[in-house]
Amino acid sequence: MALMLILQLLTLWPLCHTDVTSDDSPKSYLKPSLGAQPAAVVTPGVNVTLTCWAPLPARRFALFKSGELSSEYKDRYTQQAEFSLQEVTEAQGGSYHCKYQRLRLPRVVWSPPSDALELLVTDQLPRPTLVVLPGPVVAPGSNVSLRCAGPMGNMSFVLYRAGQETPLQYHESQQPWADFQLSGARPGSTYTCYYHTPTVPYVLSQSSEPLVISSDGSGPLDYTKGNLIRLGLGGLVLIFLAVLGILEWRTGTGTLLAPALEPQRTGSAHLQDAKRPQGSRAAAGCPG
Repeated sequence: MALMLILQLLTLWPLCHTDVTSDDSPKSYLKPSLGAQPAAVVTPGVNVTLTCWAPLPARRFALFKSGELSSEYKDRYTQQAEFSLQEVTEAQGGSYHCKYQRLRLPRVVWSPPSDALELLVTDQLPRPTLVVLPGPVVAPGSNVSLRCAGPMGNMSFVLYRAGQETPLQYHESQQPWADFQLSGARPGSTYTCYYHTPTVPYVLSQSSEPLVISSDGSGPLDYTKGNLIRLGLGGLVLIFLAVLGILEWRTGTGTLLAPALEPQRTGSAHLQDAKRPQGSRAAAGCPG
């Protein structure tokens, strides 16, 4: 009897010390978040702090890089843990995520991983691209949009126009691109852009390739071309009229010469008759 009572107590003991109303499965854990200070993109030699935030207080945190454990556990009952990376090198760049444990009895469960944080350690960011939306040929004076695009988001984008030292426009964007709206496009203008990290220490990109906006010829800036076309057509018309005039003159000259030649031919005939001998004329008049 005593043995049966002891067995029942041992069976009930875990239930008495476990919160049966809570679900300790991994699906019941909300994923943490991971951030970087001063930024996720830094130059070599900067100290970076990666902070893991849990939605509820947890006893243990862990940092992973590319799926492998990167830093020791942080055993503390808190909602966040900091992992310090001293004087980072390019080799320390990569994809990081973190997890937390709540250490509930009778078993220990890890939370789902946080979203990946891409840490980039570099002296210069890749070159962006600059394009005109919807295309590089626009009507003079129309409103256009220039898109400066890089490989990553959460950057500050800057637009320049050739011949102007100060930036034309400046935008911060969570997307890996920024759109610059221009009113009254100037065909022939050249633009470039670059991007950089939004906070110090700044990491700059290379400048984009120059973009030249060209005109579709439908606006007032193409009046010279239109005038040249009209002048050319006018010249062709004048040449055509001149050719017609020459043809008419030649035709009219031939018609006037025909009557003038007729009296000459008649006069010649009379002269020839006058030179004939009288006998010939008489012979010609007598019957044979």
